[in-house]
Order: sequence, then structure tokens, then C-alpha cells
Amino acid sequence: MAIEKKSVKKVVLAYSGGLDTSAIIPWLKETYNDCEIVAFCADVGQGEAELEGLHEKALASGASECHIVDLKEEFVADYIYPTIATGAIYEGTYLLGTSMARPIIAKAQVEVARKVGADALCHGCTGKGNDQVRFEGCFAALAPELTVIAPWREWDMVSREDLLEYLAERNIKTTASATKIYSRDANAWHISHEGGELEDPWNEPSKGVWTMTVAPEDAPDQAEYVSLEVEAGRITKVNGEALTPYAALMKLNQIAAAHGVGRIDITENRLVGMKSRGCYETPGGTVMFAALRAIEELVLDKTSREWREDIAAKMAHLVYDGRWFTPLCESLLGASEPLAKLVNGEVVVKLYKGQAQAVKKRSPNSLYSEAFATFGEDDVYNQKDAEGFIRLYSLASRIRALNTK
Repeated sequence: MAIEKKSVKKVVLAYSGGLDTSAIIPWLKETYNDCEIVAFCADVGQGEAELEGLHEKALASGASECHIVDLKEEFVADYIYPTIATGAIYEGTYLLGTSMARPIIAKAQVEVARKVGADALCHGCTGKGNDQVRFEGCFAALAPELTVIAPWREWDMVSREDLLEYLAERNIKTTASATKIYSRDANAWHISHEGGELEDPWNEPSKGVWTMTVAPEDAPDQAEYVSLEVEAGRITKVNGEALTPYAALMKLNQIAAAHGVGRIDITENRLVGMKSRGCYETPGGTVMFAALRAIEELVLDKTSREWREDIAAKMAHLVYDGRWFTPLCESLLGASEPLAKLVNGEVVVKLYKGQAQAVKKRSPNSLYSEAFATFGEDDVYNQKDAEGFIRLYSLASRIRALNTK
């Protein structure tokens, strides 16, 4: 059911310039008493091609203003880096590229709404996906007083053909066509691919699916080595060059993509209850994860590593489920920071035919000691001490066994 028409006067729309949001602008004006539409686009590193001509396109569709907000550095520094420091990976594979971008986009949309005096927010998410929950969860946490409009849950249009016909009837130009093979979402961290042949999990992804990385079988036959320096769980240098978080990610994307690194094909559990298949390309992020895990292996003791893994599992679901602006998120990030402070050092990652493997690692905080680990003679570990340790460690099992006799 549509919101009461008279209650909406100015709407800030999360605008991409694609078919859906191009149709949403005139639909909002017609549905909500010719309300004013302010288009908003977050630049989270999706690329210049997606942003080109966006301002003009928004105004031509009926928007009164178009705000394009550069969030690239903030996205990597304040959302990606803290998340990967926790080790969060959804269902063991997905590096949360789309999920991590939603809270910063929603926050910026709210900020624009307050700046222009809007009383409503609008997104183009479908009623089947995760993103509607992510956006609206953020809106609820940041601006519960603003009305939220979700056209895909209100209008009668159900297909691309419906949207194209709707725009044609209003003489609004679009470059979209009736055929769209894949649904894609790109940002600095990754690009996702859904739809088309991927809807059948028996189909192997064709070469047409992938757009960011070289096929591993077509990657160079010579391995490439990349050096990363890490401070407090953050990548600070690539091949000896000090870089901002965004610049470091861009450099690693370029290097790793050429070797086919970062491709995954996953059938994941959506928050809304259904499964969906997606192919993701995260080249630079895959290298970053390899570097951080390598340093962790050196510096985290067994129980600290176990706790970090617990944090990672909870954080992965939290980010995927759109709960960034919550006390739980703040708590998890806070819990991970003392551990991340120890993650300092240098890693060399070998890139070859789709693989990113840490082959060298060192840290000033390393707990690894060759003197302790050696099989040779040493004066730091008395092997006879292990007997008493094992006896105490297995005491409960020993008593249980004795009691059953």
C-alpha cells in the first residue's frame, strides 16, 4: 500500500541512472502529488563509466537536483578496513563487497536528505533481495522520522519491458534495452554478477560473466610477487609505496586481476529466506585477506585466534544482514581492535593462475620462535614436561573412563 500522498513533499532517491531508477523518478512524481525528487548517487568506486552523464540524466528524468558524493576513501578506510580486520567472510567464501557498501551509501543519503530538507527516502531495491533490508535498516537507525518509499513493493510493473514502456510513454530517453543478461553491482572492493545463465547452478559461468579479472587459465605463466606492509590490521604500503586505503586497494586490484585472483562462485543464503547464486570478483581484497591472515598466524596465540574467528563469524552475518549501525556492530569492532593492534609486519604474496598465497611473512610481534619449534637440541623446551601437561589435560577423560568400569 502506498504512503499517504499528501505526506511526501520532497524525496531523496538513491539513483544509479539505470532503468529502474530512471523510471522511479517520474513514478514518484505521479504517485506522490508531484513531489520534488532529489537524485543522490554515492561514488564508492564503481567507475567513471557508471557516473558519466549521471547529473544530466537525472534532471532529464525529472529530478530537481542531483548530488554525487565521493565516498571512495571513507568507504575503504572506515568500512572495508575495519571489517576485514575482524576476518569477516560470509559463508566461508563471500568477502561482503555489496554488503559493506550499503551502510555508507545509506548514511550519505540521509545526510543529503537532511541537507535539502527532504521528508522521504527512496531506493530501487526489489522485494526479493537483501539490499532493501540493508538500506531500510540503516534508515531506521539514522533517520527513523523519514518516510521510506520502495517502488518495487508498490507499483504494478514487473519486468524490464514494463519499465521501458513506462518511460517511452513519457518521452524519457534511456540507453537500457529489453535484454539485460546479468545483474551487476560494482564498487572499489568488488563486482558481483547474478542472473542469466547463473540462475541454473548446473551451468558453469561463461567468460562473459567475468568483467574484472583475467581467466586463471589465461593468466601469465610467470608468478608475480607483491609485498604488503601492515600496521594494526590495515594495509599501509604496497611494494614499498605508502598509499591511502583506497589507493592501496586500487593498486592491488590492478595487479591481482591480471592473474585471475579473486573469483568465487557461491550459492548463498539470502537474509530474506531464499538461496541465490552469485559470482564475485574481489582481486585486491583477496590479496589483502591473505596478507592479514599470514600476519595473524605469527602474532595471535591459540585462544586469541579462536576469539578472532568467533568475532569474524558474527561480523560476517551482521554486515550481510545490514546491521552496521547497531550496538552489536560497535561491540564487535571494538573487540577486534586489541587483536588488530598486534597485526603488524610485512608479507609477500605470490600471485599465480588465480591463487594468492602468502609465501613470506614477518612481524615484530611474532610469537613464532625457531628455537622453540626446532626438532634439534634446545634449552628452551624440556620434552619431559609434556608428560605432566598431557596427564592434566586429559584428566577429565581419564576420570570418566575409570567411573565407567
